[in-house]
Amino acid sequence: MTVPLIQEGHWNGKQITFYSLDDHGSNDGAPTDTVTDEYWNKNHPMENRKGYVARGGRMLNYRTYVDLMDLLDRIPSTTEKNMTAAEDTRDFDAKHRTFDKARLLEGGKGIINGSHLGLINQDRLHLTKLIAMPDSEEEKLDNVTIAQYFSDDPHFFGTNFWFMWETTFAFRLQSSAQELRRYMHQMIYEFTQIEHLVGVNRTRYNQYESIMLPLINYLRDQGCKIVLNRLVTDWEFKDTTMQDEITVTGLTMKNTTTGKDEHVTIDDDTAVIFTNGSITDSATMGDFNTPAPENPDYGAAASLWKKATERFYDLGNPDKFFADRDASEWVSFTLTTKNHLLLNEITRITTQVPGNALNSFISTSPITALGKKDVNMSIVVHHQPHFTTQKPNESVIWGYFLYPRRRGEFVDKPYIEMTGKEMVQELIGQLSKVDPGPGNIRDKSEQIMASVINSIPVYMPYASALFNNRAKTDRPKVIPKHATNLAFTGEFAEQPYQMVFTEQSAVRSGEIAAYHFAGIPMANLVKTPRYDKDLKTLAKAAKKMFD
Repeated sequence: MTVPLIQEGHWNGKQITFYSLDDHGSNDGAPTDTVTDEYWNKNHPMENRKGYVARGGRMLNYRTYVDLMDLLDRIPSTTEKNMTAAEDTRDFDAKHRTFDKARLLEGGKGIINGSHLGLINQDRLHLTKLIAMPDSEEEKLDNVTIAQYFSDDPHFFGTNFWFMWETTFAFRLQSSAQELRRYMHQMIYEFTQIEHLVGVNRTRYNQYESIMLPLINYLRDQGCKIVLNRLVTDWEFKDTTMQDEITVTGLTMKNTTTGKDEHVTIDDDTAVIFTNGSITDSATMGDFNTPAPENPDYGAAASLWKKATERFYDLGNPDKFFADRDASEWVSFTLTTKNHLLLNEITRITTQVPGNALNSFISTSPITALGKKDVNMSIVVHHQPHFTTQKPNESVIWGYFLYPRRRGEFVDKPYIEMTGKEMVQELIGQLSKVDPGPGNIRDKSEQIMASVINSIPVYMPYASALFNNRAKTDRPKVIPKHATNLAFTGEFAEQPYQMVFTEQSAVRSGEIAAYHFAGIPMANLVKTPRYDKDLKTLAKAAKKMFD
């Protein structure tokens, strides 16, 4: 949001101040000995602070992330000289193209031919209706879940297409059918390539070092003030006879380092740009011998949003996204090893080199409410090194459980209760299902476990909250109708016809806010591509439905 204010609005960076709990948001990734989470550091001795951790991974897609790539083209790379952050990413991606040869793995069957989507005519009919539904009729899907939309077609949830779609984007059965429709419109070209993920683009390193750090460095170079360890807890609004006028006059925040409250006065010439929700709020970390504890706190950013909705109408409904953890929670883990034994085993089983793999492991028994088999766990094997400080002999692998209350097959407890060690054991077990015969990966389990530097489980109660079932009015507009100096940004702000895939929607909403306050015409925004209007793309998708 700030770069356009400086570059096009010609604001002085010294006029801009950020208040935040941390400097990375959901684009994190760090050595564990640099983690700033106060709770985790208090409860984990130094000897357990080894290896690396990333709570999540954000896929990029040049074809749809047009605003993000425009932003990265405006700032220099942190690691590559004489390149912008966008040039850095494009250069790396061109040399390490994604082509996943083992998108789906199933016990007893090995690599599944994902090019066969497994759809029947009823599935195709429902998908076609979603794709053909015009924007003007989208409200018909208000408060309709994906499970409800396909309620007369349970076959859909056992198709290869659904397994690949849900693990590519992290949709769940309880997620919004309205949001699924938007993805079908903007990502329709993925029909023809989803089994190989060739549309997925990746940064050179983790997204903190490749996206956030370049942005932070640029803003600091421009004189912007970044104040960390601040939790904004309340608003002050202008008292006015106009009941619907929204003018922020002050903010109350807690200094999480000192524990003291602080106050910031907002004058008439100051704009307040607020990210009203985060998918990593209230996240907690465990370690090799400790599961990640459940944090019952309502999301920090959403709590402030909720206070605004209690005073003003037409600012959405945060409870739709932050009061139903069953629809939004998942658990991830970051595994660091001191040699490449596990990495080599994954390469052998999937027949592909690191950096090309996004593998989903499918149960062979019915485990959903619909009685269909479903994905147990997913892993991402990044190109190594994934961190600039990573040693040549070290490997870093990331994985997640989309349904953390389900029980493991090889560790008899819910995923959410597993330690980092048990998650590695479950991973080895899942890999062994698709690796029959002599030389099975289980024969090397002791050596693999001995190679583990650390395995960090992370519980994220709101990881899929951006997909939660909703109506269009449940999210505030970026610029609320009666706001004079307040804007909302991020995945929980409503942008017409925009899907909520993290990087793109967050950047675009920030740009809308910046253009509004700087008086820049909205026509200057990067044009959103509409692949759902391209006849060739639609024809290819239709053909693919019958594969």
